[in-house]
Amino acid sequence: MGECIERIREYTAGDRSRFVASRLIQDAVIRNLQTLTESSQRLSDDIKRTEGQVPWRDLAGFRNVIVHGYLGIDLAAVWLVVDQDLPPLAAALARMIDRIPREN
Repeated sequence: MGECIERIREYTAGDRSRFVASRLIQDAVIRNLQTLTESSQRLSDDIKRTEGQVPWRDLAGFRNVIVHGYLGIDLAAVWLVVDQDLPPLAAALARMIDRIPREN
């Protein structure tokens, strides 16, 4: 999930106009959002509970929109997710990773 977020950041550079201007970037972002949301469904309920403020069900719902939206995907909505929802999700993922015990 973290890798998907990093790729989206790389592709868009946080620039909405860059996202809007390039179908290639749009496709890359949407593909990584699809992978990210599918991956979120594979997390255990226990780990999800450690970050209760993350709308895990909404992520699953967004996955369905992306996967089944085909050519009707609302790019403005996708950009809102990239701009507003990914930064707090990235922070939550970092905290989740920090909680994983490390072998020495």
